[in-house]
Amino acid sequence: MASAASAPPPPTAPGNLKRIVAASLIGTTIEWYDFFLYGSAAALVFNKLFFPDSDPLVGTLLSFLTYAVGFAARPLGALVFGHYGDRLGRKKLLVLSLLMMGGATFAIGLLPTHATVGSAAPVLLTALRLVQGFALGGEWGGAVLLVSEHGDARRRGFWASWPQTGAPAGQLLATGVLSLLTAVLSDSAFTSWGWRIPFLLSGVLVMVGLWIRLSVDESPVFKQALAQAEARKAGQAADAEKLPLVSVLRHHWRDVLVAMGARMAENISYYVITAFILVYATTAADVSKQTALNAVLIASAVHFAVIPLWGALSDRIGRRPVYLLGAAGIGLWMFPFFSLIDTGDFGNLILAITVGLVLHGAMYAPQAAFFAEMFATRMRYSGASIGAQFASVAAGAPAPLIATALLDDYGSSTPIALYVIAAALLTLVAVGVAKETRDRDLADVESAADAAPTTTAPADARTV
Repeated sequence: MASAASAPPPPTAPGNLKRIVAASLIGTTIEWYDFFLYGSAAALVFNKLFFPDSDPLVGTLLSFLTYAVGFAARPLGALVFGHYGDRLGRKKLLVLSLLMMGGATFAIGLLPTHATVGSAAPVLLTALRLVQGFALGGEWGGAVLLVSEHGDARRRGFWASWPQTGAPAGQLLATGVLSLLTAVLSDSAFTSWGWRIPFLLSGVLVMVGLWIRLSVDESPVFKQALAQAEARKAGQAADAEKLPLVSVLRHHWRDVLVAMGARMAENISYYVITAFILVYATTAADVSKQTALNAVLIASAVHFAVIPLWGALSDRIGRRPVYLLGAAGIGLWMFPFFSLIDTGDFGNLILAITVGLVLHGAMYAPQAAFFAEMFATRMRYSGASIGAQFASVAAGAPAPLIATALLDDYGSSTPIALYVIAAALLTLVAVGVAKETRDRDLADVESAADAAPTTTAPADARTV
């Protein structure tokens, strides 16, 4: 008879699963709201408030540079949160990440500007951006794993895609608040004090998210793996459990590289489409801030709706085919994307951004289940977080900065389109050489990881 530590964990009741999905979604929405709010403010007002002595486009570059700093902190957050998330559990670290992100965002809303404290203002802004990046680096892995490890294995792609909708939901919320404020306030009022309101609003949102997150249970797969580790506390096995990072690099380094490559097109395209486009549309295409924000707002709503559909499709045909479709599509869409933006027509802006985000969703939706299924339970938080967040330093972090610099140097969208296309080709290669993970049993991966971390479970063994 199997022991309690080795018996399969009981399935999560449908009602509990929906509550866990809701907790992860609301938490990730708040975290991404905080993170994206900074990106939109960087494109719209931070160049004037924190870098006023620079040329407008140079000021935007400096503003995006502080934006990129947040990405630089994400790998550190992935390492720290991944390590302790694999040792202490997913839930505890998710609560901590939410508090850190919300606190930093609220503090940004209270920051003095360059006009008040001089050069100290951008320094303080950068420090708080580092805290944001550190928190987000630990948030993503824990949120998608909590759902993946609770969920119905036959529909893991669908359920795990819901925390992914936190990104467009956060973008929608951040852009919506900014769009409303720019509509009801004059430019001078928004620049003077109105920009602070969305940042201060984060304090209320965090309290709501914290209340919901504290109500969910820890992952049953993690609890089973922890019980197994406790049962074999002796020799090398015990030492290995203490350092999930070492185990990841020893057994799953190929999977980490695949995850990093898979992130390139997904991450770069997203920040070009949602953050840089606010600069491009208002400068090169002579579109008003309000028009550009409204276009991103509408497209983000569609993005939110299609992500679960792509996730469900990945349950039927596999993670790789859906991901490859998105990468190829985003590469092919880049030249039409900028051509439509250049017209300055509002309908064309909506079409360009919406199609881009729908194609992005084909990569982003299966990513949660795809990355979770690559790694063993006791190193899954570390592995998924490291693969995702280390890639963000080379992908999403410099994307708006590189795109703005290319626009400044060449005065054309062609180099920017080629930049995204190159990222799409890299992702096609990475996902193309990866193994399909749809049928992998998350509970079985723990026992098989040391011997054969890339083997897949039989299709009829899809139980969590």
